[in-house]
Amino acid sequence: MGTTVSTSGRITEIVVDHPPVNALTVAGWFELAELVTAAGRDPEVGTVVLRAEGRGFNAGVDIKEMQATEGFDALIGANRGCYAAFKAVYECEVPVISAVHGYCLGGGIGLVGNSDVIVAAAGTRFGLPEVNQGALGAATHLARLVPQHAMRQMVYTAEPIDASQLHAWGSVSRVVPLEELRDAAFEIAGMICSKSPYVIRRAKESLNGIDPVDVNRSYRFEQGFTFELNLAGAGDEARDAFVEGRQPPSG
Repeated sequence: MGTTVSTSGRITEIVVDHPPVNALTVAGWFELAELVTAAGRDPEVGTVVLRAEGRGFNAGVDIKEMQATEGFDALIGANRGCYAAFKAVYECEVPVISAVHGYCLGGGIGLVGNSDVIVAAAGTRFGLPEVNQGALGAATHLARLVPQHAMRQMVYTAEPIDASQLHAWGSVSRVVPLEELRDAAFEIAGMICSKSPYVIRRAKESLNGIDPVDVNRSYRFEQGFTFELNLAGAGDEARDAFVEGRQPPSG
């Protein structure tokens, strides 16, 4: 269990395995950021495949850790850790392919939205439950996956959507049976690795340079509202409700 790294040929595979739901602790987010960054800096690596074991790809931050920690250290740490991990995926010197299954929620949207290519297992659900948890963030990355008004509805309602819809919109490259997910990701990775390593690295750099939105600054702006919600007490109330298994306050 944990996050592991292995390299086959020029493909580095980073696998997240944090039972029961792959919600990452503060340390887990920073570790992931370091592993992705290190893989991209390795001149022998041509692509990174990011995937997970267990029930789903990623369930976001570990809310139980946050509520069990005195003061705001865990909240601040989770915000900084997510920022670091999302940034690491976006700025990885080689293309990052996310192989997603089960569910991709909260922080998972940040990772996948900043990836270069996405493949998904049939039935995978993508969503931002942040409003239910008294937080905001990763709409920046969701907007890279779905059209503008779909993104707004998903944020306001906290309702997820199926991978098939993202495939129809073109953000998910392939939807395959779960047992074929890893092979599909590696097939695309192999195609990328067959190209000139120098050219691919420059291509990644150039595509980031022409992005219409600065994802790092945009996400940091969103995070400011999470801190405001916590100062107002709304964040703590919502997270307590989550930990206790009840509905968050609506009034």
